[in-house]
Amino acid sequence: MEPIEKGQPLPPRQLDQSLVVLILAAGLGTRMKSARAKVLHELGGLPLITYVCRAAQSLRPEKIYVVVGHQASEVEQAVETEVGDRAVFVMQTEQRGTGDAVMSAQSQLENSDSLVLILSGDVPLIRQATLEDFISQHRTSKAACSILSVRLENPTGYGRIVRDEGDCFLRIVEQKDANPEEQPIKEINSGIYCFDARKLFAALKRVEPSNQQGEYYLTDVPEILLADGEKVNVHLYGNAREVSGINTRAELAEFENLMRRSTIRKLMVDDGVTFLDPSHAYVSAEAEVGRDCIIYPGVSIEGKSVIGEGCEIRSGTRIANSRLGNNVVVKDHCVVIDSEIQSNCAVGPFAHLRMNAILEEGSVVGNFVEAKKSRLGAGTVTCNYDGKDKHRTVIEDDVRIGSDTMLVAPVRVGKGSVTAAGSVVTEDVPPNTLVAGVPAVVKKKLKSSDE
Repeated sequence: MEPIEKGQPLPPRQLDQSLVVLILAAGLGTRMKSARAKVLHELGGLPLITYVCRAAQSLRPEKIYVVVGHQASEVEQAVETEVGDRAVFVMQTEQRGTGDAVMSAQSQLENSDSLVLILSGDVPLIRQATLEDFISQHRTSKAACSILSVRLENPTGYGRIVRDEGDCFLRIVEQKDANPEEQPIKEINSGIYCFDARKLFAALKRVEPSNQQGEYYLTDVPEILLADGEKVNVHLYGNAREVSGINTRAELAEFENLMRRSTIRKLMVDDGVTFLDPSHAYVSAEAEVGRDCIIYPGVSIEGKSVIGEGCEIRSGTRIANSRLGNNVVVKDHCVVIDSEIQSNCAVGPFAHLRMNAILEEGSVVGNFVEAKKSRLGAGTVTCNYDGKDKHRTVIEDDVRIGSDTMLVAPVRVGKGSVTAAGSVVTEDVPPNTLVAGVPAVVKKKLKSSDE
């Protein structure tokens, strides 16, 4: 898929009929057994709807309409984070089926001359190339409606594509409404459609809730159009997994595993990364890992983390939204969150870096160290053990520690103070002072940031 910056304005493609995308994202997803809207459940650290938005944006439509309902504000935020002001939100106030969801956009689209591509917000693996081919076939066929279908060995739960003796489309029948002859049909509706906007909404007005669920089915529209003499095209696609939605937590876990395996295989084959046990490591699809890195079992690299070349990440370590330079060694059971470790550093074991902690090049952080909102330079040593007892070193806000400084605990380095390179600090450093020497003494008073 072509990379597109979030919210980047892109001109719509020059086509005879402009394209708009309509994403259905209003449902709660009762089979998830959750109070959280289904499209907000995360895959690879991102909401499901993020992936659908990326696929939609890659097509460069005029607008991306998103039908929201449950937890609308949270869904809108997730969409806007990805596509910016290209998104238009419409509210489905009652959950009365897919036809009712599409009708929520009636006022915006019913008088449009656009081609409407309808997607579900829970289909994260759909690819740009697949959608482009589907749209192209729809345009070529000059159909009023095109349906993307796939074959499943077990079609339970899905609407069946019913064809006539000439293999042409007759209708879509939902699982609960299918008769004994229709139940065994293996060709199912993926829920991805192309429609002529005007014809779509004209037909939707004639849909009746005559099914067992009392819902307005979007799947009734192709049959109505066919009865009106319009052409309905069915595009049978060969990869069922790509167009599958996620309906249960079990399916979510399957997709997570699939994505994890794909990401790790690419890193091994294309990027020269060694995984000692690929089945017991996790790397976000958003992360970058450099050549000749060695990843031990039980490592988790999350979010948009960037790992340089030649790094060694040992067992039990979690790295989230952080940046590592080259030749960094992170020993066992460390946690690095929202932080930076520059090249040639060593961390751990059992260290915790968080809240924008920064280790400058060549720094070493040892056992059981926690650093937050801190910048540590090369050669800084906290001497916390006197041979009998361990003591605490406290470094307050806005402190600058010079290279090769030794902090002999118990000691407190006051806010806004500076230690010169090579200092050995044996007594508390007053706030806003410069200390230097062995042992370190106050050399001058520094201007306070409050002054």
